[in-house]
Amino acid sequence: MLTKDLLDNAHSISDRIVTLRRAIHAEPELGLQTPKTMAKVREELADLPLEWREGGETTGAVAKLKGAQPGRRVLLRGDMDALPMQEETCLPFASTIDGRMHACGHDTHTAMLAGAARILCEQQGALAGEVQFMFQPGEEGYHGARFMLDDGLIDPLPDAAFALHIMPNAKHGVVAGRSGALMAAADQFEITVKGRGGHASMPHDTRDPVPVACEIVTALQSLVTRRFNAAESVVITVSQLDAGSAHNIIPDTATLKGTMRTLSAENRAEAQASVKRIAQGIAAAHDLTADITVTQGFPVTICDTQAVELGRAVTSDLFGADGWKTLPAPIMGAEDFSYLLEKVPGAMFFLGVAKEGADWSSCCGIHSNRMMVDESVLPNGSAMLAGCAVRFLERGFD
Repeated sequence: MLTKDLLDNAHSISDRIVTLRRAIHAEPELGLQTPKTMAKVREELADLPLEWREGGETTGAVAKLKGAQPGRRVLLRGDMDALPMQEETCLPFASTIDGRMHACGHDTHTAMLAGAARILCEQQGALAGEVQFMFQPGEEGYHGARFMLDDGLIDPLPDAAFALHIMPNAKHGVVAGRSGALMAAADQFEITVKGRGGHASMPHDTRDPVPVACEIVTALQSLVTRRFNAAESVVITVSQLDAGSAHNIIPDTATLKGTMRTLSAENRAEAQASVKRIAQGIAAAHDLTADITVTQGFPVTICDTQAVELGRAVTSDLFGADGWKTLPAPIMGAEDFSYLLEKVPGAMFFLGVAKEGADWSSCCGIHSNRMMVDESVLPNGSAMLAGCAVRFLERGFD
């Protein structure tokens, strides 16, 4: 079934895929509660022989397709939530809700997954095994995948799991992936340096937290270059510094906020411990104190080598050898599909959706309020997801 027929079937329903994508795009929802989006998905797939499981802490749902014969179990995932930002694309189906936009492509992920569900339902009689379609909210920092696992919506666990993420600044129609670490763990930190404020003209009577906070920022950059192997990517970024209320007042406190990105559990633990140690040590050296809070983000996204090879083979069958690209290095963004990949072998892939023939490297990337998608690629994504499911049910990782 991994033939031109699968791709043709996807393109025959391209209008449905695009229509669903646009409807979701126009009404973006945030976080773990995306009821309007879920309702659109349920309505689109209402005529299909799917068994639904939903409930718990989120509005996420899993649709199950049982093949004609027993066999392996495979999961395909699409995320549904948007971002809190103002859209500036001027598209006719642009967000109708101020301050919300599908700027990470989750509208396309959901639509492509719905398309994959439809074309696989057409193949139900030829399938041996079960396909789970995971429609997940709360990917943008809300740990939606973890909640759905904890709620028992993915029980029993599948034998393999696959996901597809669009890239608007990547070559039209090319699928990319890599084995091992694909995306980073992402943790947040907040450091509050506590001193003693006073008049800016008499700093000797104070314990000024501002220069101490600045010293901590500089030390964190040295931490990355001097404590971690240069071949093992670690990113520590201070993105906020808040202190003071007037030009002539030394404040009592200065607060730093930022992110830590790592590609291994060992470096993740070391980065967290080092940030705490450095902040507290520098503060103590100046007779101040520092309170540090680390908020755990998503784990490292680790792709199984055999699952990546399966995706590469599916891509070659559907789109030819030029349709695949092996990524030379991980991407330092984060992804909560990592929670699934901690439990079952699988992989996430990227799909280039820049306009065909465009200078894709100059296109606006994800999380841009001017991000654009060439919708003609979306049926390819549905075929790719369906192809991964079919190949795994037929052959496993052989």
